[in-house]
Amino acid sequence: MTNSPIKHPLHLPASTAAPTEHQLRSPKSSRGLRKLHSAHQLSSNYAALNTTSLISQQRQQQQQRNTSASHTAPPPQIPPLPILSSHHRTRSNSDAVVPNVASNASTSRKMTAARKSPASQDPRDELEGLVRQGPQGDLQAKLARLRYLVLCEGLLADGDGMSQSRIYVWLILLNAPAMPTDSYLDLIRRGASPAYSKIRNDTFRTLATNPLFKRRVSEASLIRLLNAIAWKLHDAKIERLGDSTKVNAANELGSPELQHASTVVKHAQGPPTTTATDGSEAGGTEPGIYVQGMNVLCAPFLYAARSEAEAFVAFHLFVTRECPGYVRGAMDGVHKGLALVDKCLAIIDPKLSAYLQSKHMKAELYAFASVLTMCACTPPLPEVLQIWDFLFAYGPHLNILCICAQLVIMRETLLTSPSPTKLLRAFPPLQAKLIIEFAASNLRKIPADVYEELVHHAE
Repeated sequence: MTNSPIKHPLHLPASTAAPTEHQLRSPKSSRGLRKLHSAHQLSSNYAALNTTSLISQQRQQQQQRNTSASHTAPPPQIPPLPILSSHHRTRSNSDAVVPNVASNASTSRKMTAARKSPASQDPRDELEGLVRQGPQGDLQAKLARLRYLVLCEGLLADGDGMSQSRIYVWLILLNAPAMPTDSYLDLIRRGASPAYSKIRNDTFRTLATNPLFKRRVSEASLIRLLNAIAWKLHDAKIERLGDSTKVNAANELGSPELQHASTVVKHAQGPPTTTATDGSEAGGTEPGIYVQGMNVLCAPFLYAARSEAEAFVAFHLFVTRECPGYVRGAMDGVHKGLALVDKCLAIIDPKLSAYLQSKHMKAELYAFASVLTMCACTPPLPEVLQIWDFLFAYGPHLNILCICAQLVIMRETLLTSPSPTKLLRAFPPLQAKLIIEFAASNLRKIPADVYEELVHHAE
């Protein structure tokens, strides 16, 4: 499990307010506290491990195996998807008021005994139990089991895509550290960031035609989170520049090479270089603080999270650990991803790829938004969340194969169209299960060297 390209587990952000005595007695609050406690328990088991996420650890171990194995070794295989039956779980009575404490304790013991019986346990109950109670026994095996359950069973969600455990599963797989809510509030209190005007130009049109998103997430919430992220990235950039300035100053004043150099040589070194702090203007390999499209990439985090602080932790780790190349000023990671869409499509479906190339339809003309936003730009939102569950479990780099899957689903229509450009201006609605099945089954066709490019293109 630890060798697939997603990163390490989590510490959840603390709540903004302490619960009241009445809240502590309520079953609903107790369930929330149990879930919070279990997430902390799971993350505390990782104290001895690296602080990187599961994705990063899997990448590192994959690279170690690659150095000792043949260069032609195939990429890691994702477990085959079983035929899923459409079964529904009856609603639990955990919110009901229990009049008898002794009866409640007896019921709790029975539920615990049922959880210990794998043969009779529903897979989704098992997944929920891993999130609530943390792993028992072999940690790596339990994490592998968690990822497998996400792939094969999916997270329990309603018709709007809302799941009680989704944000916690994402945070676990990202190995999110504990962050006091006050840290997020401090960033908000700082006011407008250097990228504030660019953020305001984008937020009002974020998933503007999606009623589910508009009903749950306000524009003000989106502005606060993106502005806080901009401050966080701005501070990190200033810290890097400060360290660089110190090194340059030490070199200029104290290095043996310059101590005895002439004035002409010292002036030739020039002053320490600096870069703009406005993310959209940053170029080359210098990380920015905001680029257009981050608003859409941020949207699913706010929709799935139960607080802005949770969404902030997950989104910040995602853009700084998983896809930093997507938010640089030059967006070099996105452009590498677009080239990989063309390359992977040529491997998976040569006929379709050749036809699109004959029409001068490269991925950079139709797939830019899908690569940058991890398919979040294509409705419906509940299907986006299911695809993201898969990406968090096995690696965001597999989004490239998910885009290829959407093209293959449109294959017959594209091949019979004299002008596929019109069809590709907007992708058809997502079909998450079909797309995930395609990406998992076609991974074996990808050569090892191309797979390596997929894993590292967003770094």
